[in-house]
Amino acid sequence: MGTVTRENIGQLHDKLTVKVSKDDYLPTFDKKLKEYSKTANIPGFRKGMVPAGMIRKMHGASIFTDEILKSVEKELYTWLNSEKPEIFGQPLPLSNHLRNMDMNNPADYEFAFEIGLKPDYTLVDFAKAKVTLYKVGATDAMVDEEISRMQIKGGSMTEPETIDNDENVLNILFTEADKEGAIIEGGVSKENSVILKYLTAATQKKFMGKNVNETVTVQLSKAFGDDKLEIFLQDLGFDKNDKDAAKKYFNLQIVKIGLVQKRALTEDFFKEIYPTKEIKTEIELRDSIKEEIENYWKGQSRNQLQDQLYHYLLDETKMDFPVEFLKRWLQTGGDKEKTPEQVETEFPTFNNQLKWTLISDKLIKENRLEVADDELREYMKVEIMRYFGTMNLGEDTGWIESYIDRMMKDEKQVDSSYRRLITDKLFNWIEGQTKTNEKEVTADELTAMQHHHEH
Repeated sequence: MGTVTRENIGQLHDKLTVKVSKDDYLPTFDKKLKEYSKTANIPGFRKGMVPAGMIRKMHGASIFTDEILKSVEKELYTWLNSEKPEIFGQPLPLSNHLRNMDMNNPADYEFAFEIGLKPDYTLVDFAKAKVTLYKVGATDAMVDEEISRMQIKGGSMTEPETIDNDENVLNILFTEADKEGAIIEGGVSKENSVILKYLTAATQKKFMGKNVNETVTVQLSKAFGDDKLEIFLQDLGFDKNDKDAAKKYFNLQIVKIGLVQKRALTEDFFKEIYPTKEIKTEIELRDSIKEEIENYWKGQSRNQLQDQLYHYLLDETKMDFPVEFLKRWLQTGGDKEKTPEQVETEFPTFNNQLKWTLISDKLIKENRLEVADDELREYMKVEIMRYFGTMNLGEDTGWIESYIDRMMKDEKQVDSSYRRLITDKLFNWIEGQTKTNEKEVTADELTAMQHHHEH
């Protein structure tokens, strides 16, 4: 009968040795050989009439190895199910010598595995968390910008003869040149479009008053701000971080001048924007837009608060890991084995993800946080309605329930929705355990905080 012994080889790192005797695998090996001889299809022999010696010679070695490994696996998982150690993933095999197996000389065999053990740890005191809810108010400038965007989107394009507005849309032929504007033979030449206001102030002045076919010579790094420069470098076929390319000069020939005639703020326009709302005046439009902007920034503020809580839990919860085991697990656990260099690069992120999984699973289990089917259905319905946005879906919306029925049969969809809902419930619970300070900030300030930490 097989046996499993356990020994410690490091911090939260144990070795399991599985021993199987020939009595564990020989009976099934002989049985498999007989079964194979009855079903084997070998030219020159009738089915079921292949000599046992030939079967043994042709397939015996692989069947012999398979039966030993099956016996080892059976012993290993019988022990794991009985002892129930808290481990990460599956046991990893240590160096096992399959070449030593000889069906002509059956023997007892040993196989070694390593396991990484989950650590014991104590959760942090939520009352000690110092977190801030940053609040962003919707300003008149934000509302004005959104209304202008809507008017442009709903407007019509005109073609003025002369550039006289920073809202002019220019179709431009970019041709690589020298500082004096002489075209470089074999240089880059490509047509692109740009809104005049995306150019630097000094470059905008050069274009003001120009007509179609006129040309302005610019140095890319001085024509575009850093954020737009990267985009235009890529559009012209350069790497976005190519500093030498940024120093190049180009002739910008005006191919076409456009200007969007903004849509007038009429009741018909309001109905197009918000078909499900009764908006009749510009004041009502501004109120509706202001509410939308504030709801958006409330969501962003909550995301940033959750980021603070995530870091508090991650940074303040003390937890040890079987590092060497986990690195080997990371290296060999995927479809393609990673290099040691890849493992070292990825391990810090992997370690944090593992730590967060242990913390969140414990909180969910201890506080009995659950997601019911009706909550999943309601969440999917909200997502469907969000997808269609402000479109008027008519009075008959029964198709939505049928669509949700199909979504509930999709395991990936259900799993994705469940994870979002259970994470939301988890953070709701955590927020309820902490004392939150509030602080007014600008949209730019909050955005900068979000760029600093993204998970």
